Amino acid sequence: MKRWLPSLALVAAAIGLWELVVRAADVPDYLFPAPSAVASALADDAGLLADATAVTAREMVLGYLLAVVLALALAVALHLSAVLRRAVLPLLVVSQTVPTVVFAPILAILLGYGIGPKLVVVAIVCFFPIVVNAVDGLGAADPELVRMMRTLHGTRWGLFRRVELPGALPMIFSGARVAATYAAVGAVFGEWAGSSEGLGFVMLQSQPSLDTARIFAAVVILSLLALALYGAVTLAERLLVPWRWEAAGA
Repeated sequence: MKRWLPSLALVAAAIGLWELVVRAADVPDYLFPAPSAVASALADDAGLLADATAVTAREMVLGYLLAVVLALALAVALHLSAVLRRAVLPLLVVSQTVPTVVFAPILAILLGYGIGPKLVVVAIVCFFPIVVNAVDGLGAADPELVRMMRTLHGTRWGLFRRVELPGALPMIFSGARVAATYAAVGAVFGEWAGSSEGLGFVMLQSQPSLDTARIFAAVVILSLLALALYGAVTLAERLLVPWRWEAAGA
């Protein structure tokens, strides 16, 4: 509570100020809803939002897991091959100059309007920070430990398994936590390009009727989903990399 109390107090103050300003200025809900109107939308449309949340959450989790698997596989390949690393890494950097949102309608045309395009968009959004951090982490192994393994005639697989991979886990999880915050954005992009369900679809359907409070409610849920995924990755890091947290506590 001591750790989170300042942040919670700041959020509560911001919400209170938001409510006060909107009510004092008599701003219509369709233009900019007050937090109380957003809370009412969450309660009134609970069934609709719950069904949409389940769809978007599934897209986020599956797309994120796809990004993790592909990013780690490519990172290991780049780490083991200097030629491949010099050839592929610049292309990965250049690929980030293309807005991800442009891929969503193309994927919808190629793959249809099912869950497939959404998973690919989420994976594209989350892929880059994971692979870059993994490559950097694998290449930053402790030189003393590497020399010790070579002195003991350790195999290449043994060096990777005992030194390079454990040493890279903190950086891998750092990239994974950053990517977790992008998953919701990718899911919404995919749903905007073509979908009949999900929170992105709810937002699109609410726009013509000027139901701004429902749009804000969907945004709140998306933020909570991103926080939940971030928390799940952080928990996995605590379980798989306990020495990092022990060192931080010390």
